[in-house]
Amino acid sequence: MTTHLALLRGINVSGHNMIKMEALKTTLEAIGFQNVQTYIQSGNVFVDTDEENPAAVGFKIKQEIFKVFGHEVPIVVIGKLDLEACLNNNPFLKEKDFDIKKIYVAFVSTTLRSDSINDLKISQFKPDEASIDGNKIYIKYAIGAGKTRFDQKYIEKKLNVTATIRNWNTVTQLLQLFEER
Repeated sequence: MTTHLALLRGINVSGHNMIKMEALKTTLEAIGFQNVQTYIQSGNVFVDTDEENPAAVGFKIKQEIFKVFGHEVPIVVIGKLDLEACLNNNPFLKEKDFDIKKIYVAFVSTTLRSDSINDLKISQFKPDEASIDGNKIYIKYAIGAGKTRFDQKYIEKKLNVTATIRNWNTVTQLLQLFEER
């Protein structure tokens, strides 16, 4: 069995794409996923399956959500190693006086080239900062996530990927949940 973490984008936000986590859990169990566990209402779902391919797991979940709930929900599926890499490789955690509330991670659907940072044209969002590491973009917002145009929609458009962003507290909590499984 392989444990995957499906990060659903854009559910239960401002009354849109409403899905109760208990209903999602039941739905995913009904199609064969085991040990289904959700974390907060924003769409973080752990599943165990014999399927090792994260993209196949994401596709299966996406299809079932559309079939049962009628919502087209972008999904990025990651593993424990992705979350551990966040902890070990986030350059903003190495700074002396970082504000944890301004640190985020964008998880993307594919591995990015190291020069993809140029495609983001992050300099136009100064003083916001970003750094790419494989399928993750570490972000440090100067003011906060709600007051920037450097968001998931911008990332998706510039890099032609599916992306979903989580704040640092959620990332660390998800890693803890992975370790408890």
